[in-house]
Amino acid sequence: MSTVTAAAPARSTATAAAAGPRTAAIAAVVVLGSLLTVLDTTIVNVALNHLAESFDAPLATIQWITTGYTLALATVTPVTAWAIGRFGTRRLYLTALVLFVLGSTLAGLAWDAPSLIAFRVLQGLGGGMVMPVGMTVLVRASDPARTGRTMSVLGIPVLIGPLAGPVLGGWLVDHASWRWVFLVNLPLGALALILAARLLPRGGGQGGRRLDLPGLLMLSPGLAALIYGLGAERGNPGGPGTLLPALGGAALVAGFVVRALTAREPLLDLRLLRRRSFAAPAATIALVGCGYFGSMLLLPLYYQLVRGESATAAGLLGIPQALATGISMQIAGRLTDRFAPGRIVLAGAATAATGFAAFALQVAADTPFRHLIAALVVMGAGIGMTLMPAMAAVTRSVAPAEVPAATTLLTIVQQVSGSVGTALMSVLLTGAMADRLPGTGDGGLAVLQTLTAPARAVLAPGLAEAFRDTYGWAVSLLALALLPALLMPRRKPVQDDPKSRQVRTS
Repeated sequence: MSTVTAAAPARSTATAAAAGPRTAAIAAVVVLGSLLTVLDTTIVNVALNHLAESFDAPLATIQWITTGYTLALATVTPVTAWAIGRFGTRRLYLTALVLFVLGSTLAGLAWDAPSLIAFRVLQGLGGGMVMPVGMTVLVRASDPARTGRTMSVLGIPVLIGPLAGPVLGGWLVDHASWRWVFLVNLPLGALALILAARLLPRGGGQGGRRLDLPGLLMLSPGLAALIYGLGAERGNPGGPGTLLPALGGAALVAGFVVRALTAREPLLDLRLLRRRSFAAPAATIALVGCGYFGSMLLLPLYYQLVRGESATAAGLLGIPQALATGISMQIAGRLTDRFAPGRIVLAGAATAATGFAAFALQVAADTPFRHLIAALVVMGAGIGMTLMPAMAAVTRSVAPAEVPAATTLLTIVQQVSGSVGTALMSVLLTGAMADRLPGTGDGGLAVLQTLTAPARAVLAPGLAEAFRDTYGWAVSLLALALLPALLMPRRKPVQDDPKSRQVRTS
């Protein structure tokens, strides 16, 4: 027994040393692929105002360029856990990248708003598998004792995407064409494909597990109908165009939940949510995602419509917040290897809600930018302290065999919450604009595009009030995230100690 115990650490050290460069190479591929999907969300937000002008479309339509993409991400993600087992991570990752690049190319060639929305959905069908497959590959290749650092690596795209996306998107829109917002994915996608083909570990799927087709047919259409109902007929919230899809979608999602809890091999393993160690951080991520990612639609529009800034300037003004989020993610991710994630998440959620509230209260037509940016930096730091430790807490709470199911469920929680938040914020903003600016109605953006700069300046105070009211709802969602954060354990489990794991393995 003593011989085996003494030899085990030596083998572990040698294996870790050998796996270091390999894990780093895999991490580089995963980061690049994830960056594509994150960049494609943030790069479009700053272009929505120009797209509304180009297609002469209202916010009710234009927001689906963002919502349709994130919704497609969410609807395809549930298949990912099954597809990983059926086809293997490498083959599935390459297929997802091909679909994403194809969708990007077609989006850049779109001729009207409906065609662009359709091609964005195709993008999402590929992009929806990139993050969970990449997360599965990286978690499998990394040391379990370094979960926090692994999650901080996955936070790199969340740093670069919001940092570079709005600036790059704004520059392309102002100096080239909105089409390059999508075509820019071609060289990056080609590079990701080449690296993934060369560096990702080979190995086919294990097969055996059957796809839960009834579950898929309930969940994906149910999510689509539910979120569509949130964004339909904004002028008549109780109309059939809103209630029918929303109620039908809710019924399908409820049916899926029943099936997932009773089927032998469900599409998503919702039983993981019975564990407090999984459910509390997942709920925190959902509420933060709904409030924070949903509000990302608003900031570029505020800078352009209320403050009269260009798309490039709107992107540049978002850099301090994105930088604060990315840096705090890296720090917080590493701290979770030393301290219980619950402590970090609670502090992060409180910081994010405080910073966001300070920002929302200052939204006006003439607030100095330095005051707004300072509040957004505080919020960004809090977001980084919340998301990465919460993700680490989720992955740390499951066994290795449960990683594909856990990462898939976690990804869909993020994507659905972001889709719901985007649709909800567009509904609230459109309603607030109609209340403050009679006559704009659902076509608020299209009407504003026809105004001269002096006329728009006259409307700026009313527009600012509409944005401030909408931001208030986003702040409330972030504040609600404190409740599940309070339920997260604030003591580091003994099994997270590498020494105790080694003794138990021996």
